[in-house]
Amino acid sequence: MIRTVPGWHAVKGVFDRDRARQRAQLKDVDQERRDFASRTLVVFLVVAVMCCVLIARMVWLTVFKHDEYRTISEDNRIQMFGVPPPRGRIYDRGGNLLADNVPVFSIFVIPELAENVDATLSEIRALVELSDEEIEAFHTLASESYPHAPVRVKLHITPEERAVVEVNRHRLNGVLVKPDTVRYYPYGKVMAHAVGSVRRKTAEDIRRLDRRRYSRTQFVGKRGVEAFYEHSLHGEPGSRQVEVDAHGREQRELDRNPPIPGQNLNLHLDASLQVAAGEALGERRGAVVAIDPRSGGILAMASEPGYDPNLFVTGLEATVYDELVNSPKKPLFNRAANGRYAPGSTFKPVVGLAALAAGVTDWQRTIVDKGEYRLPNSRRVFRDWSWTKDDTGGQGVVDLHRAIYRSSNVYFYDLGAKLPVDALPRFAAQLGYGRVLSIDVADAAPGLLPDSDWKMGARGETWYPGDNVNLSIGQGDLLATPLQLATVAAIIANRGRIVRPRMLLDNAANLPEFKGGEVVGRVAGEGLGDDDWQRMVDAMEAVVHLGNQGYRQNGTAWAYIGQDIGYRMAGKSGTAQVVGIAQGEEYNEEELDEFSRKHAWFMAFAPVDEPRIAVCVLVENGGSGSSVAGPVAREVIDHYLLPTLAASGQPASTALASESAPQDPSPSEHRVLAQPKPSQEAEGSRRPRRVAAGASPTAS
Repeated sequence: MIRTVPGWHAVKGVFDRDRARQRAQLKDVDQERRDFASRTLVVFLVVAVMCCVLIARMVWLTVFKHDEYRTISEDNRIQMFGVPPPRGRIYDRGGNLLADNVPVFSIFVIPELAENVDATLSEIRALVELSDEEIEAFHTLASESYPHAPVRVKLHITPEERAVVEVNRHRLNGVLVKPDTVRYYPYGKVMAHAVGSVRRKTAEDIRRLDRRRYSRTQFVGKRGVEAFYEHSLHGEPGSRQVEVDAHGREQRELDRNPPIPGQNLNLHLDASLQVAAGEALGERRGAVVAIDPRSGGILAMASEPGYDPNLFVTGLEATVYDELVNSPKKPLFNRAANGRYAPGSTFKPVVGLAALAAGVTDWQRTIVDKGEYRLPNSRRVFRDWSWTKDDTGGQGVVDLHRAIYRSSNVYFYDLGAKLPVDALPRFAAQLGYGRVLSIDVADAAPGLLPDSDWKMGARGETWYPGDNVNLSIGQGDLLATPLQLATVAAIIANRGRIVRPRMLLDNAANLPEFKGGEVVGRVAGEGLGDDDWQRMVDAMEAVVHLGNQGYRQNGTAWAYIGQDIGYRMAGKSGTAQVVGIAQGEEYNEEELDEFSRKHAWFMAFAPVDEPRIAVCVLVENGGSGSSVAGPVAREVIDHYLLPTLAASGQPASTALASESAPQDPSPSEHRVLAQPKPSQEAEGSRRPRRVAAGASPTAS
């Protein structure tokens, strides 16, 4: 029997455990080798797949998408720039330039090349005068443009400013000085309210205008003809294809699609007559409108005081703009087309014609004008314009003919009381009151023609007989513009044939803004015949030419414009009240401030038999229509007619009647007419006119 050595089993156990551990370690190494091989295979497969994907993508881009990405690459190297179209020029009827485009130099900035646009603008501002408005306009235009497109920051720089910028170009990244054009108005303030002006595009303009057509346009028409015919004057933009370097700088022009210039416009305006109208008004506030009755063409449309439209193109200092806006004389206000005033006694021919049409009077009917009028069962007294505390005035026995040339308020009070409610407004609307008859005068005001519906809607009141009485002498709520009264004069000159006033001389290009024809028919009235129109013309002729008849017998304007006239003129004066005068009180001009005094009106046409010109004159707060506005109308008509008379050596009625209507001019050469001085005949007519014996100095 074999005996084991003590501790043997313990030693053996340790030995066995070591051997087992060694065998386990050998097994882990094998596993690790196997794991490593597996991982290596996975990585290889992933890399292989990625390489295959990259190769496939490269093949896709270089083979299948080659053309597309080549185009994108070319687009980054070749850029398209919009080219604004040249604005159409504007000419008067004789080919004289009224609005032109002149070459200048301007400063541009390419936003993409300027490291900091605001900093660049500040640097420019340190070199040249740059207003806040110009900076705002730059940002507005830049927001519509590509980052690499040059954007104008200052228009029309002086040679000195150009030199300063060029010297500092090395530190002005993205700044260019380039040739440019600027709108220019040769006649300045004389034509401001007729032709209008362009101004910088506003945010509202951006929303309103076609983005494609106006993305590179900075100036748009804002007033007058410039505004009304904006679509046609603007033209169609072009484009330039240029090659640029990595910094976006232009290297060379590859292609050009030239813009289509805007349409040139020929207007009925007569530049010489417009100048004469402004000179006749002088320093007074007012307006003159002259129309050719045959065509409706607007020969002159002057409003004084005016403003220089060139200021709004090249930049206007804030202080100057504030002066224009806040001036009590309102130079920015177009009195000719937008000014609304009570027409006063110039409305009386319309009242007379309306009464004839309604059958409430005739040319033989008479009344006794004692200077006052009362409605039945009324204590209110309506007085004649000649009434004073010491003399109730009155024109004696008057018929319609005498009521016109003596401007009898009482006669027309009586007609107003007899006319049916709304008969007078309905008739007056045919002659253009309360609506816009003109075709292409921007923002022309319709005035106000009150009737019973208007009064109920505006005031919640019924129409009273006293309203008709007030309306019959052109007062009350009735308001009209000088353009409307010139139209009325033209319609009476045409013996009831209605013409629509227009600026555009011809519409050969079929401009979309030009709506409708000029002649729109005749004034309708069941009791109104051709003889009535002629007799109204005769009565208005007596306003100017009936003289030497004694106290309160002469035409109201004869003493001021009718004594040495070389042609036959028909006219009607008007003196419109601005503030109310208490009943029983006498009007005293000296006690009123300037802006509370009466407005002076005069409307006229000539020659009577073959009218070529119809005129309306308004002098704000001027006083008597006959003595203040009448001479202005005479001066304007003289300027237009007398050169023809002098050239023919014939009497007015012969020389002017023998001429046919003027044809649309086709001038072989357009020119800018220098500010003309009136002819010798017109100069002679400008001398102070003596007041004849027997004249009434307060004639309406």
